[in-house]
Amino acid sequence: MPRVPAHLRECALGMRTADVARAINCHVCTVRRLRQRYRETGRTADRPRSGRPRVTTPAQDQYIRTSHPRDRYRMATTTARVTPGTQNPSISAKAVPNRLRETGLRTCRPVVKQVLTRYHWQQRHLWAQTHCRWTRQDWQKVLFTGESRFCLTRGDGQIRVYRQRNERYTEACTLERDRGGGSVMVWGGVSRHHRTELVVIAGNLNIVRYRENIHLPHVVPFLQAHPDMTLHHDNATSHTARFVRDFLQDRSVSVLPWPAKSPDLKPIEHIWDLLDRRVRARAIPPRNVQELAGAWWKSGVTSHRKNWQIWCSPLGDALQYLMQLVATPDTDCYF
Repeated sequence: MPRVPAHLRECALGMRTADVARAINCHVCTVRRLRQRYRETGRTADRPRSGRPRVTTPAQDQYIRTSHPRDRYRMATTTARVTPGTQNPSISAKAVPNRLRETGLRTCRPVVKQVLTRYHWQQRHLWAQTHCRWTRQDWQKVLFTGESRFCLTRGDGQIRVYRQRNERYTEACTLERDRGGGSVMVWGGVSRHHRTELVVIAGNLNIVRYRENIHLPHVVPFLQAHPDMTLHHDNATSHTARFVRDFLQDRSVSVLPWPAKSPDLKPIEHIWDLLDRRVRARAIPPRNVQELAGAWWKSGVTSHRKNWQIWCSPLGDALQYLMQLVATPDTDCYF
């Protein structure tokens, strides 16, 4: 028998029991219980319920809240198995995160930090001391370059779907993919007042392609047109190989050094995110690698100048904070 809505309960108080039951399409006993409840409590609303009873006792709840945080990487099944108790020896593993959530603890992915030696700390400190006093004009003369890979499917392996328990293999909850779906690698460079062309790289970027397809047609002509600018790229293998370093040295290209295992502070990373959102927001999304490459090229050509000008601001403010972190090796640094 369905429950009687709240607005019909009030109407059932001033009529005959049979007439009320016929009018609101419910059983006569239901109307009688409503009238009896109104005489006893003066209201027709449901009485407050205690809710579902807990599987664990207060002592077990306290044990879970105090023992589990001692080992942050401990599995919930382990805590549920070792929790003492004779009334309910088999505690579900889902009860453990529920009790921890009441204290503000949630399961998350840990932040991965680099393993830094004293040499790495010294190189970071030396670099920060050398560049922390750079002015806005100094940072405007740096060409920040970088490459990034973008997959044809969303999320790059992090796609989520909402489904019921028995909908695992239904058509609406399955995703068609042919050997990963394909991807495109792009390269570009930006500074405060300039930018290079957006280059779509075929395949992986090795040292030969980095020199022949990036430096020869794009980087070297750009820096020759702006001789006062400095090139900056990260410490990827294709960037720091002797084959590439000798080539840049022969072309008299000034390269901004970057300490090993240091955070990626290049402002071009924000531009990659902007262009990726623009490609994903297209009315007709790319269906193959060729369309994805074309969409990226069009987005790079039509990108607004004000966006990459804002992100190419000086890094002095960030360095002032990082100087405090790299000054002492005992400081917890997650970069």
